[in-house]
Amino acid sequence: MTTDIPSDKDIESITQDQLDAMVNLHQRFLDGRLGGRRASLKNTDISMLSLAGKNLSQASFVGCTMKGMDLSNASFAEASLYACDLSFSNLNNTKFTRTDLRGARIENASLKGANLENADLRTGGFSDGEQGYAGASQAVNFNGANLSGAKLTGSIASKADFSDAIMVGANMNGADLRGANMNGADLSDVELGGAQLTGANFKAAILTGVEMEIITRNGIDVTDAITDENIGKSISDLGEPIAQLVEKHRTWVESSGASGTQLDLSGIDLRSLSSLKMEKMTAIKAIGAKFFGMNLYKIELQSAVLDDSDFRNCDMVEADIRGSRFKNANFSHAMMKQVNAVALMLGGGGGTSRFNPCNFDGAKFRYTDLSGAKLKSASFVGADLSYANLSGADLSDADFTDAILTGAILDDAITDGATLPRQSSPIFKIPGQ
Repeated sequence: MTTDIPSDKDIESITQDQLDAMVNLHQRFLDGRLGGRRASLKNTDISMLSLAGKNLSQASFVGCTMKGMDLSNASFAEASLYACDLSFSNLNNTKFTRTDLRGARIENASLKGANLENADLRTGGFSDGEQGYAGASQAVNFNGANLSGAKLTGSIASKADFSDAIMVGANMNGADLRGANMNGADLSDVELGGAQLTGANFKAAILTGVEMEIITRNGIDVTDAITDENIGKSISDLGEPIAQLVEKHRTWVESSGASGTQLDLSGIDLRSLSSLKMEKMTAIKAIGAKFFGMNLYKIELQSAVLDDSDFRNCDMVEADIRGSRFKNANFSHAMMKQVNAVALMLGGGGGTSRFNPCNFDGAKFRYTDLSGAKLKSASFVGADLSYANLSGADLSDADFTDAILTGAILDDAITDGATLPRQSSPIFKIPGQ
């Protein structure tokens, strides 16, 4: 497709009233009434406006910037959204049946219950040399989007990017997913019957409740994925009930190591416990442990060593993790509001005391909610905080050297003395959420 596209500065915009007038004429067109006109927009910025509940079936939107819009419960059946940018928009329960979404950007949008049956999600975009917002020949980008319960049966999504997306319970039966990127996506309870998966990337994906034979028969490597089968050792391999081990650990902590035994959960898959809510697990060792999806509300994990552990989708609201080490851990999509991750002063005072800040070097916090978190003096060297919510967080004296903060929300964050990379910038928020 060849289209003359202006540069970003030349892209036109319209108001909500103008958009509403266009929708009214489009409804007349659908009803076959006199004076009706099919809705058609090209290279237009309608970001932050609303089309909630509107019927835009058969409408044409080409190369439009539609960031942060409320499109919930709208219908774009048989419409064209070719190379449009729908990032951060509310697309909950929106209908996209047989919609042309080639080259669309739907990053970090919410598509709970959306219907994408037979939608065209192939690579698309404008040819080299054209300057549209969508760029040249790009795959559809659902990176970090919420597609829980979405219907993608029969959709053509070859080479689409679903990395870090939440797709719990989505129906993808018969979908063309050849070459699709599912890296880090939550595919719990997804239906994949009859789907074409050749060349798809399921690295680090969450595949609990999924018929694995459908994936493995395509020769796809799921070594780093989380499945219903335990990853590493199970809790039963510990030799004693977890409650007894925790009690021995508490004795070890209270006696400064004179009695009891330090709790070592390294390599253990803890998911079967479901919850460690408000447990006191100070100074444990759990390198490479799997906490994925667990309730860790107000857990006490001070002075712990948890390198390479998986905390994706965990509830860690108000957790106390002061002075702990989480090198290369994964917190993507975790809820960490008001977590306490400040430094601890260890030792007996005077010359024997030592300042021990939290260490998150190399950790992943993609789409993590850290609003109001206490992160003073923490180290995030080389960490990935793409699209993390750090609003109101205390980041004073924190070290973000070589960290990725693309799209991170830093509204009202305290950054005095912090080392922040220049790419930090606010993102669009989903209306009403």
